[in-house]
Amino acid sequence: MRNIGFNLILFTILLGISIFWTFGLYRTLFRFAGLSIFSSIALSSFTYGILYFSIVSLYGIQNIPRSIGIIQPALLFISLLISRFTLKYLLTGSFNKSEKNKDNVLIYGAGAAGRQLYTSLELNVKYKVVGFLDDDAQLHRQHLFGQKIYDPKNLNKLKYTKDVKLILIAIPSLNKINKMKIIDKISDKEILIRTLPNINDIIDDKLSLSDVKDFLIEDLLDRDVVKPNYELLSKNIASKTILVTGAGGTIGSELSRQILKLSPKKLILFELNEFDLFKIHEELKNLYSNLKIIPLLGNILDQNKLDKILKIFKVDTIYHAAAYKHVPLVESNICEGVRNNIIGTLCVVKAATKAEIKNLVFISSDKAVRPTNIMGASKRFAEICIQIYSEKNPSINFSIVRFGNVLASSGSVIPKFKQQILEGGPVTLTHNNVTRFFMTVPEAVQLVMQAGALGKEAEVFVLDMGESIRIKDMIIKMINLSGQTLKDKNNLEGDIEIKIIGLRPGEKLYEELLIGDNPVKTIHPKIQKINEPSISYAQFEKNIDELNISLDKQDSEQVKKILDSVIRFYNSNSKIVDYLFNAENDLKKKSPKNNDKNNIVKFN
Repeated sequence: MRNIGFNLILFTILLGISIFWTFGLYRTLFRFAGLSIFSSIALSSFTYGILYFSIVSLYGIQNIPRSIGIIQPALLFISLLISRFTLKYLLTGSFNKSEKNKDNVLIYGAGAAGRQLYTSLELNVKYKVVGFLDDDAQLHRQHLFGQKIYDPKNLNKLKYTKDVKLILIAIPSLNKINKMKIIDKISDKEILIRTLPNINDIIDDKLSLSDVKDFLIEDLLDRDVVKPNYELLSKNIASKTILVTGAGGTIGSELSRQILKLSPKKLILFELNEFDLFKIHEELKNLYSNLKIIPLLGNILDQNKLDKILKIFKVDTIYHAAAYKHVPLVESNICEGVRNNIIGTLCVVKAATKAEIKNLVFISSDKAVRPTNIMGASKRFAEICIQIYSEKNPSINFSIVRFGNVLASSGSVIPKFKQQILEGGPVTLTHNNVTRFFMTVPEAVQLVMQAGALGKEAEVFVLDMGESIRIKDMIIKMINLSGQTLKDKNNLEGDIEIKIIGLRPGEKLYEELLIGDNPVKTIHPKIQKINEPSISYAQFEKNIDELNISLDKQDSEQVKKILDSVIRFYNSNSKIVDYLFNAENDLKKKSPKNNDKNNIVKFN
């Protein structure tokens, strides 16, 4: 009898250890374990119970009651739970620390991503998952990890009964149209919305599956992101030496990231701003330690340095992204904006032709089309520089890429709108009816790279970006996605107000992408091209000489007149607001020379 009892105890210990080790209970850090550990203990105890019951109760052991086969596994399960959660309490001081301070969360999507997101949030100090939402009617009222799966139609009721503060969209495989349908369906419930990354970002290791972020910038676009042609992307990059000017800017830095994915022979980062160059170089060398990345401080106006760089490093392709692009800032600093955007581009083009490189891609803007501001006019003049030198140097593939506003770039209004919403408003808007074309940073960069592969004779390439977006509608969507409501005459109890402040100097109500009306299709279904009108080389040389003289004199008025004479459709919609020019004129008006009559001595 004693031997039987000893053998049973030994059998119980060995069976329990082997099963619990297999299920990982001995490798679990219970200090950090969430409620999901309950299912692990239950599953391992159930497996143990089946085997124990089979041997003790079904097979039978002399002088051992058969009921032991049921009672012992049950008691073991209870003791495991009590011991593990008591240990957690002793180590942390709580079974679920700071539970009362957590925001209640609903996860939209009960699939694999939703399940993984739930697991990653168990120990989150900010969020507590109180249920799932899913459009699949077969899942409604079922439970996942002990949480009920609800119909999204019941969101209004759930908002109050569950005190929901946040909805996390966890369906990374959704296409743009279906994602927008979900966002539109839930964005008016005054609940903050955040999203899981796109599945492609997860695959590319850009983000982890557990990342949760504010509404994605591309959620503001009412169209699918344009997919690239990978053959075109790599054509002028793979195994070649690439130079990116303005490499520390929004476009230049993203260009550098995507270029390195395509295995260039060498990447040269050319940037004027020391800190921006340091940041992008540090980021890239940590990601691509096996590739040669050369950071060079310098100004595109330094012709000698550009010549030397292209000669020494034997550059194959240039992506010219360096530019001043903030419309109001360039409008109030005319000479510097024009010098950098026009003369700087001319320096790059001259260096490229002298070194006889293979490809040069110039990054332009939709503001170059029928410009109403200095920035747009300078970009159009820079395009003419490219066109003129393309005619003189047919062996070099010149390309001009023109696109609309880039979401979340350094010149974009989106970060400003987000900050104003975060601060409680008001959100400032220049005009109720102002519209713009928008694209994401990766889209813009991929267009640049593909156009470089398509271009030969300074054609202008544009992306088919669908309809332009009304900025006011975008702001309202941002307010709703942030879990708040618009405050206006129809909703005086709303959260965020939109304040109209009037158009800024040089600003247009709407933008265009083409001067002409006959764009030509390319092999890429979303990229079109057109040959824009240019001027003669003799006229160009004369205008450049005049421009240099006026720039040296800091004569903003004359610079503006030259732009007006060269740019066919330039129509400035504001007076000169250049700070230096206006301050100098004010000083002249107050000088003694203009007040000689006050200095006349009268004799009696």
